[in-house]
Amino acid sequence: MTALATGTPPGVAPTRRPVALRVAPPLVGYAVVAAVLLATGTPALDLARFTGYALFGVLLPGTLVYRALRARPHTLVEDLAVGAAVGLVLELTGWAVFTGLGVPHLLWLWPLAVVTPFVAVPRLRRHWRVTGYTPVPAGWAWSLTAVVAGFTWYLAESFLRPNPVLPTSEGQAQYIDLAFQLSLAGAATHQMPPEVPQVAGEPLHYHWFGFAHLAAASLVSGVDLPTVFFRLAVPALCALAAVLVAVVGWRVSGRAYVGVGAAALMFTVGEFGYENGIRQLFGTQATFIVWGSPSMTYSWVLLLPLVAALADVVGRARGSAVPPLGRGSAVPPLGRGAWALAALFLAASTGAKASSVPVALGALGFTALVLLVVRRRVSRALLGAIGLTLAAQFFATAVLFRFVSHGVTVDPFSGLRPYVPTSGSATGLFWVAVTVAFLLNLQLRLAGVLALVGVRRGRLEPVQLLLLGGALAGPAIYLLVGHPGSSNQYFVRAGFAFGVILSAWGYAEVLDRAALSPRARVALAAGAAGLALLCTVVQLRHPATAEAGTAYGPVLPLLRWAVALAVVATVLGLLWPALVGGWPALAGRGAAVLLTGVLVAGAPGLVLDAAAARRFPNGGAYAVVPMPASRVEAARWVHRHSDPDDVLATNVHCRVVTDGWCDARSFWLSGYAERAVLVEGWSFAPRMVGRPGGAYAPFWDPERLAANDAAFTAPTAARLTALRDRYGVRWLVLDRSVTPEPPALADLADERFRNDRMSVYRLR
Repeated sequence: MTALATGTPPGVAPTRRPVALRVAPPLVGYAVVAAVLLATGTPALDLARFTGYALFGVLLPGTLVYRALRARPHTLVEDLAVGAAVGLVLELTGWAVFTGLGVPHLLWLWPLAVVTPFVAVPRLRRHWRVTGYTPVPAGWAWSLTAVVAGFTWYLAESFLRPNPVLPTSEGQAQYIDLAFQLSLAGAATHQMPPEVPQVAGEPLHYHWFGFAHLAAASLVSGVDLPTVFFRLAVPALCALAAVLVAVVGWRVSGRAYVGVGAAALMFTVGEFGYENGIRQLFGTQATFIVWGSPSMTYSWVLLLPLVAALADVVGRARGSAVPPLGRGSAVPPLGRGAWALAALFLAASTGAKASSVPVALGALGFTALVLLVVRRRVSRALLGAIGLTLAAQFFATAVLFRFVSHGVTVDPFSGLRPYVPTSGSATGLFWVAVTVAFLLNLQLRLAGVLALVGVRRGRLEPVQLLLLGGALAGPAIYLLVGHPGSSNQYFVRAGFAFGVILSAWGYAEVLDRAALSPRARVALAAGAAGLALLCTVVQLRHPATAEAGTAYGPVLPLLRWAVALAVVATVLGLLWPALVGGWPALAGRGAAVLLTGVLVAGAPGLVLDAAAARRFPNGGAYAVVPMPASRVEAARWVHRHSDPDDVLATNVHCRVVTDGWCDARSFWLSGYAERAVLVEGWSFAPRMVGRPGGAYAPFWDPERLAANDAAFTAPTAARLTALRDRYGVRWLVLDRSVTPEPPALADLADERFRNDRMSVYRLR
């Protein structure tokens, strides 16, 4: 974090380094990611194919288009990072066209539609080779490489190692959502728009764009979809998101090290005190969400450049270039292309994650409100951006989600309510304590925002208001709405894209006031690393446990840890005058020391989460399910021997059965077979989410379910014919451990596959 104060002096261009030194950081970063993937069982050929797809199927066309849209170049790394995000938007369009036309196997041709004009049209050829880039400081590049490498290590321990591409034993445990998400990507390999894979023909009113990306990655690269899903896509998206935080932070603030500091806050510092024996506090788990919900990471990749485009619009609304502040070299505005980029990223964000556009709208609305109150006017550009964002939200609500709420309701403070006793004279005090715990847990890394507001005495520029609005909108929506699966936490995650940049900006300004010498910066960095290491060791060796029997029990370890650190900070504050007397160089640096300590207090989160992966099944995710190798073997056989449009039927619907009630969260067949199933597990179908009964709610079409189950319990020629002709079923996948195999089935259908547990029949 202390690198934020080590930028190049104003007006002095960084010394151009030899090419070998300039390309070393990204090459080292790629080498680290590749080594981790190879060490966790990724085939080398698949890694090479995926790399080629990323370079030539996403990065190349996206970069060319970004160069054509932005006014003047800033840095090469910005062109490539934002270009990759543009490439993902273009990829989505290509996927929709080719899959909608029924030729997804030709999707590899879509980049030619973009690249060809840049070869054929003379005015576009200049974008192949660009000059005038601002050199990237070596410290910035290596710091960002360290962030990517560290987070990749975290992914290796928390996600890659616990999750083989294909299960290798009958006792394999898997986070419950992963097979469901894999099934959505499987549906997207041949359906546009994709349907609910577990209930054939059921419309999918959901944010499915990220799964279309996974499908496109598999189709274009030729890499098997489970390998893309369980190995390649998540590390690639996380690395891209980290780079985007860095380049967008630089662009918005005008300071290079604000960007890399924001990347560290987002991908190195985890949730404060989340571990301590308590997992999923406030519905979250360190940065678990990046692999437990890859659509969240995909949405960040689109939301971050959207922040840059909106910041350009807000800055231009003042008649000045973006950014209007900063000591470093000037960052050229995007120009008129900012509007095209905003439209592109808003359109893609509508179906990337339902939380992105509302938070962006909140950021713009907050900016307009403050400017209206303070300056008595709001520019047309800002109103235009609000209108564009409102149109995107309406499209998402009406077209993609069809006004389906997915269980989201207006339920203020529902995320905090479970930790507050329902009765007693001290209820108000408990509400205060739980609110403080929430802010510490999920918002402590944004402490630099308060510092920035204080340093500037509340007089923020419009760009800073935009970032502040997004940082506030995320947790505000979380506190306003409720969801039975804690999905309201995604609004907080969307707010991080705004908040970490503003927090790093505030930290940079505090360091400016401290005017640290090079030796002092090294000392502060060493102290920050020492504090992070000490906190990590203490929490690893002395994990706290929740107090059973009380609603507030889960938040007590976090509050105790916060009090312990506050006591240390208070003692240090009382001793500070004496320390300054002994070391005069400390004078005026207390705020920098305190803020550094606050920002790194959550640094143990990723280490603790990675360590927990060795102590809890599948990393201790919310809920795990058995994923026996025998089931997956049968599903993969069906994938290889069936047509994409074939419909399957199975006798497995329930994760568990409790008192005769079925927990219908079973997704293994549709996930690994990549085929639609007549009725598998129905709990995650959009029409079911939020219904009374939750995962145990009954299926809405008893006739279909009865016809499905009769094929496995009392098959007859007439029943199987009706299943084939009425519902389009072509394959029966039977788990003999769930229901016995009826002897008559062998005479009525053709057995094609059998192992110790599973049988697969093809209907005649």
